[in-house]
Amino acid sequence: MAEYWEVLDAKGNKTGRLHARGRPMAKGEYHLTVCVWIVNAKGQFLLSKRTANKSCPNMWECTGGSAVAGDDSLTTAIKEVREELGLVLKPENGVLLKRLRVGPDVYREGGEWVDIWLFRQEAELASLVFEPEETCAAMWASKEEIDRMVEEGGFATWNLFSSVEELF
Repeated sequence: MAEYWEVLDAKGNKTGRLHARGRPMAKGEYHLTVCVWIVNAKGQFLLSKRTANKSCPNMWECTGGSAVAGDDSLTTAIKEVREELGLVLKPENGVLLKRLRVGPDVYREGGEWVDIWLFRQEAELASLVFEPEETCAAMWASKEEIDRMVEEGGFATWNLFSSVEELF
């Protein structure tokens, strides 16, 4: 079954149109995505590893994904983490840090509005359940460890940042 996104304009407003995922977006069209950073009491961030069959294979990342039609940003953040890691986030633990516009660029006509979420929540790595088509591992990492991974090319930043500090 096709997945549909709500089309947003260059200011992030809904246009009332839907777009089928997988098709190129037209010039001036955007859709909503989320990046979900989860931090524990030690100041470490929960990272997931992308499976080998995805773009940016075997790279580490914060959990994220695209909002489907009818879902808002918070709903999408909670849903993506549950689907990819089996972790149920508590809405009251999250805060929307910022919204960034990405694209259009040389590779595409349309773009994305990316909501960056921060959740303060604990999780046991052994209790996580990976979505086999999406994730294959998880780890807790400090800002310094993440920045090192970014520098070495092992972390998918999606061109949103060059240092974790830029996000917070």
